[in-house]
Amino acid sequence: MDSGDLDFAHTEQAGRRRREKALGLARFAWDHAITGAELLAMPDDRLRKLARAAGANPPSTRETWTVVAELLDEKDDWARAHPGDPRALRSHADEKITWVKPPLPPWPGT
Repeated sequence: MDSGDLDFAHTEQAGRRRREKALGLARFAWDHAITGAELLAMPDDRLRKLARAAGANPPSTRETWTVVAELLDEKDDWARAHPGDPRALRSHADEKITWVKPPLPPWPGT
């Protein structure tokens, strides 16, 4: 097989790395109370900032973000089923507005 025929983005190793990165991003998003739907609605520039804040290089495609959203949905389902478990708590939920809500418009006249 010619190396030009290989799809390096979809090898087993690439899939494992994508999943590892997605787990780290999902942990950060979970702690900040971001849902899968909210994550997928974010513009690319905000996703890049979120990845950097999570200590990861921003994914080059939306494929990884889709995996992150799926992980967040799974964790939300789990947390609803285990409300008393400390792992169902979000340590930085008060910072969600940093990522999900748009900034306030400037005051008139400024």
